Amino acid sequence: MDERNEQPGGEAGGGLVPSRRMVLALGAAAASTVVTVRPALAQTAGSVMHCQIPVPAPQNAGSYIAPDGSVVAPGTAGAFPPPPRPLTGEEAKALLNHGPTPAGLDPEAAQAYVNYIRRLQAGMSGFTCYASLQMPR
Repeated sequence: MDERNEQPGGEAGGGLVPSRRMVLALGAAAASTVVTVRPALAQTAGSVMHCQIPVPAPQNAGSYIAPDGSVVAPGTAGAFPPPPRPLTGEEAKALLNHGPTPAGLDPEAAQAYVNYIRRLQAGMSGFTCYASLQMPR
């Protein structure tokens, strides 16, 4: 049985319109898609906040961070030691949005860490976390 009815008047462009049954079926499919995707987006948002950004990347362990965010040798004048642990996505997002400095971090060091995070590029440790923080919600 054909699910389409011919449109009266025989207009150019096919002249067929979907039946009421077809429109209702498409509406039901769209509703179930929204119900399925919404929890997945919520889970993604939660996992982004728990991702980690090591400062500096593991291959530069022991290095310090200059105020401009570059990685420098330990003991460089004006540079800051790395934080005691990787920053979480939530902490990084707060710092990037000029929020509160996480407990245990010097505010000047935190600004250097923000500058380091902003310098992250594809392939660097923590870049995926940083990129996901930049996506609009």
